[in-house]
Amino acid sequence: MAFPGMLARETSGGLPGGFAIIMSFMQVAILSIGDELVLGQTLDTNSAFLSQQLAERGIMTLFHQTVADDLPVMVRMIQQATEQVDVIIITGGLGPTDDDLTRQALAQAMNVELVLDEDSLHAIDNMFARRGKPTPDMNRVQAYHPVGSEMLPNDCGTAPGIVATLGRATIYVVPGVPSEMKRMWETSIEPQMRKLAATGRFLFTRKINTFGRGESAVAEQLGSLCDRDRNPMIGTTVADGIVSIRVRSEFDAAELAQLHLDQATEQIEQLLGDIVFGHDDQTIQQSLVELLMQQKRTLAVAESCTGGLIGQMLTEVPGASSVILGGWITYANEMKIQQLGVPAEAIAEYGAVSEEVVRAMVQGAQKRSGSDLAIAITGIAGPDGGTDDKPVGTVWVGLADGSDVITSHFIFNGNREVVRDRAAKTACQMLRLRLLGKDGLL
Repeated sequence: MAFPGMLARETSGGLPGGFAIIMSFMQVAILSIGDELVLGQTLDTNSAFLSQQLAERGIMTLFHQTVADDLPVMVRMIQQATEQVDVIIITGGLGPTDDDLTRQALAQAMNVELVLDEDSLHAIDNMFARRGKPTPDMNRVQAYHPVGSEMLPNDCGTAPGIVATLGRATIYVVPGVPSEMKRMWETSIEPQMRKLAATGRFLFTRKINTFGRGESAVAEQLGSLCDRDRNPMIGTTVADGIVSIRVRSEFDAAELAQLHLDQATEQIEQLLGDIVFGHDDQTIQQSLVELLMQQKRTLAVAESCTGGLIGQMLTEVPGASSVILGGWITYANEMKIQQLGVPAEAIAEYGAVSEEVVRAMVQGAQKRSGSDLAIAITGIAGPDGGTDDKPVGTVWVGLADGSDVITSHFIFNGNREVVRDRAAKTACQMLRLRLLGKDGLL
């Protein structure tokens, strides 16, 4: 399929055999349709996925637009986007209900009627037949498309996609269900993008994740690597306490883009050291569980203020059962005494949120579970319970590694959810550092 309006220029230097390359300046817009997205009830993960996939093929996304289920607004957004970009990818609004208006909006933007596609209707009928059900009348609308457009098959659901041309833009419409969207990307859209990428610029990205230092401290360590005129371009972002370094490498050859991406990654990791725990979507708990598996060491946890959050995080990792033995949620002092053997005298003298109590908790968890390692947390997550000496956000973390016990004191800022989240991540990072041969302190 042609992409009208795409700008390009030829170059011929530096390639084997004098082959020319086309440096594509094609730009893409992504429109995400749905009231639930506009209202924040559902997170738009489709735009992030598509932008990343396009970037890896050297194609830039000019903008994302989230649009409500409002027909005039949808028509206007489609028409405006066609004036600015060469490709539009629209996700969502292809269902069978009255608020699924994307096909109607596209038809109005194109100033054409909707027509029935018999092949698509047959595919929908077959899908319901495999379920042992007749096709509901309302699902027939999913087989309609604007005159002059083509249908894209959907082997994961009942909503076919649509591809059309309007003005300078090629428009792809795909379901909003992420699994169906990704499948249609793979089968119908990505092959077209790959043809362009094979003769265009190559843009590779990587996200390097850290925990334990603030964003400004990380940026200061990176220094001139963050200069905006560099290629690869390097910048920092922070979310939920995780400081991520984003690397964008853009070159005329895939090999060059990958080489410079890897070199920049190596420089960043050398500068930041062991606070780097993973790349892209890797979490602290995944990194920790992988280390436990590699070293064939087992772990037990004892939690008070985090209420089982560490256990939940760790057991979300596939294969964690081989190294995570289990743990305790000892919210009440009586549970700390009965289940972990914390001396009642220690609680009476020092309080439940204290170095003495977290030390007893982690030793009790290790001894009673028979694990190689143990983590314990006690603290004041709020909103109540703080004092002048122990304000809300006060947390003690304990690690047990054989006969060694490490304790650390923190005061986390934020609401109850933030305090619990930071405490759990801190404990995981401390143990991860310990497994790497460090002292385990942040």
